[in-house]
This record gives sequence, C-alpha cells and structure tokens, in this order.
Amino acid sequence: MATKEEKKRLFMRNAIINALFIASWFLFALVLSLYNKWMFSPEHFGFPYPLFVTMLHMFVQFMFAAVMRFGWPRHFRPDNSPSSADYAKKAAPTAVTTGLDIGLSNLSLKTITLSFYTMCKSSSLIFVLIFAFLFRLEEFSIRLIAVIFLIFSGVLLMVATETHFVLPGFILVLSASALGGLRWSLTQVLLRNKEMGLNNPAATIFWLAPVMGLTLAVISAILDPWSTMFQSHFFAGTGETLRTLLLLFLPGILAFSMVLSEYYIIQRTGVVPMSIAGIAKEVATITVSAWFFGDELTPLNITGVAITVCGIALFTYHKYSKSVGSSVPLDAHGNPITEGDEGREDGYQLQLESMPLVSHPADFETDRPRRASRDSFEERRPSAEVRQEVLFDLPEDDLLFSDGENRPPASRLPH
Repeated sequence: MATKEEKKRLFMRNAIINALFIASWFLFALVLSLYNKWMFSPEHFGFPYPLFVTMLHMFVQFMFAAVMRFGWPRHFRPDNSPSSADYAKKAAPTAVTTGLDIGLSNLSLKTITLSFYTMCKSSSLIFVLIFAFLFRLEEFSIRLIAVIFLIFSGVLLMVATETHFVLPGFILVLSASALGGLRWSLTQVLLRNKEMGLNNPAATIFWLAPVMGLTLAVISAILDPWSTMFQSHFFAGTGETLRTLLLLFLPGILAFSMVLSEYYIIQRTGVVPMSIAGIAKEVATITVSAWFFGDELTPLNITGVAITVCGIALFTYHKYSKSVGSSVPLDAHGNPITEGDEGREDGYQLQLESMPLVSHPADFETDRPRRASRDSFEERRPSAEVRQEVLFDLPEDDLLFSDGENRPPASRLPH
C-alpha cells in the first residue's frame, strides 16, 4: 500500500504528464479549428461539406494508426485482437455512436445558431457524468455531482446570449450531447479492455476509425449531396481536384494527433476529467478571443467564466483528495486498482505475492543460469526422479501458495 507522501508524489507526477497530453490536445485542436475555419469560410477556401471532410479524416486516422501498428508493433500493436463477435458487440457500437454524435451536431447547425448550439452542447458534461456512473467509470459522489452542475451552470452563463429557440434543432443537439456522453464512456471501456487488444490508443483508432468513416459516409451522402459536390468547381479538372484533395487530407494529420491525445487522456484520467479539460479549453478560447481579438463579453458571460474556473478548480481538488486519501492500491496513473486490474504491469503496486513459490517440479529448471546454452542445459538437467527427490526433501511449511495455506504433502503434488 502506498503511503500518503508517495501518493502525493504520484499525483503530482501524473498531473504533469496529463497536463502535457492536454496541452498537446489543445494545440492540435486549436490549429485544426483555425484550419477548418479557413476551409469552410466563404471568404477563404469555402468548401461547404464538413461531414465529407470529417469522413476523410477518419480514413486518414486509420492509415496513420496502421502505420504505427505495423511499423512499431512493440509499442502500438497489442498481443490480442478483437474477435468478430466482440468487434460487432463492443467496438462497432462505439464507432457508430461517434459518427452519429458528429452527424447530428452538424445537422443541428443547419437549424440553430452557433451560440444556441454551444449552450445546448454544454449539457454533454451531464451525460458524460451519467454514463460514467452507469458504467462504473466514476465512483458515485454527491460532491462530484455538485461540482459538475456548478461547471455546467457556469458554461451556460459563459455562452449565454439572446437567441431564437428552435425545437427541432434543440432535439438534435441534445441527442448529439447524449450520444457524446455515451461514446466517450464506451471509448474508456474499450481502452481498458486488454483481452480485445484495445488498451492502446493507436490500436483503438485502428479498429474504430473505419466504422466511424463508414457511418459518416452514410450521413454525409444524405446531408451533403455528393453528386452536386463532385460537379462543383472544387473538382473541375485534374489540377483543381488534386489541390482540393490535398487540402482536405492534410488536416487529417492534425485530426489523428488530436484524437490520439484524447485517447491517451481518457486512458490515463477518464472521461469526466477529459470533459472538464474540454470545458477548460473553451474557457481559454473565449478569454483569448476577448483579450486579443476584442470579442465583447457581457457581465453575465464574465460571471460564467469565473464560475466555470472555480468549478474546474474544485474538480481538481476533488481528484487530488480522492487520490491521496485512497485506501486501496493505485495504478501508475494514480487511479485505484480494481479487482480485475491486480497484478498488471502498469500498477503502482504489483501483486507479486500472488505468485506461488512452488507449483510443479519442473519449475526448478528456472533456477539454472540463463546464459547456459540449451545443449549444456540438457546435459546438466537432472532426471525426473532426482527432481522429485529434491522436492520431497522440502519441509511442508515451504510449500506455501498465494492463499497462505499449505498444499498436501509432496507425494500428492501434480507431476
């Protein structure tokens, strides 16, 4: 069991590492947002098909994940792979949910203003918390619920503005928020699944991105008429087509880097901290826009920013006190080790005592020098009778296993 001081050091170490991942996510998301603003703005490139672009980015992510998987298999290719049944029941629904979240969000923007969309989409934090409780990704806590609702109210005030209420758009964006909360929780569940080989972010992207791309392709074909798109001036002639495809595919590299950072954050911290980090990014964006670009903030907006910052600070303190005050072993990320995680290699406290001292006479072979060649090993290897005789000479008290009880006499040990 880690001491309180060790837990504090572990928390600070992981806080620094997580901050670096969050900073990289901020950077990639910011650059991608600026690029998309240039790409979709009528005053600049003016490509009016965002779903089609996002679909292409999914396949770019798949290609880069495949390169990492086959180029550096030791780091990005887990030993296991999902079976057909597991893929259909667990991985595919996560990918489809992600595609629907993106599709409904874009569809809602056709009927409501961006400010109203942002206000409604902030409810995704509530859905993230609900699904985190349902999937037991977060321990139920009244204090955590209060902090989340404080942040939620701050976000509402932060983006509050006079806007026209549109019921169909409201239903679409609320559905997208619910799907967003569900897909992030499902993603965290997959990132914990070693049996399916999805406990590596690059592997998760490799298996999920194709289905995400196909889901978005269907939605894009419905909402963005492809016949009209391919007959536009963006694809008029070979030169213009190549230029358009290059400008569409290039940001896929940024999208891959951003999603990879997201998955590492989820794997290390969980979906709720990831969502809080997203809110912090919005606060930073609004603050920078007001400071450098002169965007006007009303007193109500400024109050919302202050409340949100206070909520984020309280959430950070909640995670710190929970980590330091935990009475269970912690993994390398500062999270409590659950019953199914005991003995895993990334644990802060490996359960080495669960390894039996003696389980089979053949186990004595491992005591020989490893540098000996296989031939010399076989020459010096004692016969089965000698090995059994050695085992039988051991006192019964030495035959202790992980349960702390003695096994039957050596004569009844399996041979």
